[in-house]
Amino acid sequence: MKEKKANKIAIGIALGTAIGAAIGVAMNNPAIGISLGISIGAGIGYAFQQKESN
Repeated sequence: MKEKKANKIAIGIALGTAIGAAIGVAMNNPAIGISLGISIGAGIGYAFQQKESN
């Protein structure tokens, strides 16, 4: 079960990083975008994990 939860967080981080990279390119600063994306992605992954737990 823990592997499944870890996979949801990993997918969320990957998705958030992709979104952050796009934001970073639009802002002309990929480093800030990617770090922002990792934070967003961790939140997305955690939300997926909590949604499945309920």
